[in-house]
Amino acid sequence: MHKLPIVALIGQTNAGKSSLLNRFAHKNIAIVAREEGTTRDSVTARIDDRFLMVDTAGLKDAVDEFEASIQDQIQDAIESAELILLTLDSSLYPSEKDKRIAKMALKSRKPVFLILNKSDLGASLPIEEFRSLGIKPTETHKVSATTGYGLTELKSSIYKILPNAKQEKAQSLKLALIGRPNVGKSSLFNSLAKKQQAIVSSRQGTTRDINRVDVRFKGRSIEILDTAGLRKPGKREVGIEKFSAIRTLSAIEESDICALLVDATEPHSKLDQSLAGQIVEAGKGIIVVLTKTDLVDDTDKILDELEYDFNFLPFAPVVLTSSKTGANVTKLFDLALDIDEARHTELKTSDLNKILNQAIIEHAPAGLKNTRPKPKYIVQTDTCPPWFVVHGHGLSTLHWSWKRFLENKIREAHPFIGTPIMFSYRDDKTESSQE
Repeated sequence: MHKLPIVALIGQTNAGKSSLLNRFAHKNIAIVAREEGTTRDSVTARIDDRFLMVDTAGLKDAVDEFEASIQDQIQDAIESAELILLTLDSSLYPSEKDKRIAKMALKSRKPVFLILNKSDLGASLPIEEFRSLGIKPTETHKVSATTGYGLTELKSSIYKILPNAKQEKAQSLKLALIGRPNVGKSSLFNSLAKKQQAIVSSRQGTTRDINRVDVRFKGRSIEILDTAGLRKPGKREVGIEKFSAIRTLSAIEESDICALLVDATEPHSKLDQSLAGQIVEAGKGIIVVLTKTDLVDDTDKILDELEYDFNFLPFAPVVLTSSKTGANVTKLFDLALDIDEARHTELKTSDLNKILNQAIIEHAPAGLKNTRPKPKYIVQTDTCPPWFVVHGHGLSTLHWSWKRFLENKIREAHPFIGTPIMFSYRDDKTESSQE
């Protein structure tokens, strides 16, 4: 399993980093405003399933602990990235701060591109004015996040630098422990590893780096990844927790399966749901782990609430654990092996088309605006996660409810426990539309 490489956007406030991220992602992920310092936490977007782009807060003078933590966040992005994009306003001469940031980036020994944003403006300075930063002209790109000028060439240069994100045979099955701070990840990590590998503390944000340990289970090597917890954006505390998000998201990308830990003693939050959505969007296997169940009386009530809050994850198994008592801890290993098998499942085209034809008979495909889409046949094109392509006529208007119906029919025949399954709907005469 490959890990998507990270491309980090760094630079001063108001240089246009958030606008660049939105341009690359083709949607407004980062908040864009004219005021300096709009971005306080790192924002990440998956670009073309080829790399993760991280937009960091702009570097300012560390006048207090909060600003110092933002600088730590930028340093963490530099350390985690395979490529660094130093972004400047091309209409302004480079300042001492710009030189300091450039020195920080070049010191990492990572590839560094100088991105001169707002180059569509008449006040844009020539490239020669930025040579004092120490970045070669061949690694300098004049772009405009507003108009899209130069972004095609920039993306092409990024692809040349990054390692190929090809599927590689993994030596170990990678299981990442994901969740909010203080939910019990380190305790579970220690229980799974059967030794005290991580520091366990009741203070939130103890784990910053990704701790790893390899264990053997039923002849398989399983690498367990313990990540720093994620707090709701805007509510992350200063210090370690402030820049833990990048490594957590990187762990999701690196893993095969994620164990999403949910605290049984606290109400489920939108952040729990958001993390689940990120895991599914990344195409990873998922297990919902209810922790600290020894501290609650009515687990049935909690399970009902969990089913309601995570109704978009009917395929995800739920495990009730207690790191103190050791209840069901090793069950995670059994489920991980089952999910790994499901992720590698390849279905015969003949079996898939029987399911498709039966779905059409049971429930005629409905389209938008009184259209009549006609699915013709279905094939599986990939695994990890399983990916299916439906061919036909007018499928671009196919109603989402029928797409969900088809997925349910496939899962009735082949449960695909703990793994999302992906679909593309391809019109014979048009490009594919993905879901």
